[in-house]
Amino acid sequence: MQHPDKDIQIWFQDEVRIGQQGTVTNVWAEKGSRPTAVKQTEYEWVYIFGAVNPATGQSSALLCPTVNTDYMNHHLKFISKEAGQDVHVILVLDQAGWHIAKDLKVPSNITLLHLPPYSPELNPIERLWAYMKSHYLSNRAYADYDEIFAAAATAWNQITTDQFRSICNASW
Repeated sequence: MQHPDKDIQIWFQDEVRIGQQGTVTNVWAEKGSRPTAVKQTEYEWVYIFGAVNPATGQSSALLCPTVNTDYMNHHLKFISKEAGQDVHVILVLDQAGWHIAKDLKVPSNITLLHLPPYSPELNPIERLWAYMKSHYLSNRAYADYDEIFAAAATAWNQITTDQFRSICNASW
């Protein structure tokens, strides 16, 4: 066993883009009416690097203007710190370029476990993105980057530990 003195935990990691060309979802409307929904065409975005431990509800997030290896390195540091030094994290993630880059600096208490290509259904954090968009981020317009950033931060911070556990739980 490689880490006999550590508590082994499985975390799931991914990124999502939130922006002015946001998500349109279903809305309640009076029968026979034709509801309208906001749709923007500007191109400002915020990316959320998120990681969740579905067993405990612990989480880590980093909001960034783009995705790249440097931001991924920062997020790995945050995950490492959130998990603690008495824990070894098996971090399940896809094979995005910044997840497999040669410049990636993986902390000693994290082991990366890459999913097969084109298999987002195997990463439970994808359900979290859908939940956040449908409950907090859909059918709205954003004035600028700062407003998108604030909305993304507020949405993440509204998710409770129990919701992280529930939404990201997988029977397998």
